[in-house]
Amino acid sequence: MRAIGARLRWFCRELFGDTKYERYVAHLRAAHPGVPVPDVRTFWREHYAEQDQNPGARCC
Repeated sequence: MRAIGARLRWFCRELFGDTKYERYVAHLRAAHPGVPVPDVRTFWREHYAEQDQNPGARCC
């Protein structure tokens, strides 16, 4: 049961984008050491602003 619960939790976190910030921080620290890491709120604000400016293949 725990394995199923862990997989379900992982799936939901990936589906809803909860891991985007964690992956961004890991990338920033690996590829750009010394650059200040934005807090979660700033990350999401910039992320959504970028999506609004460049909608790409979104349906709406």
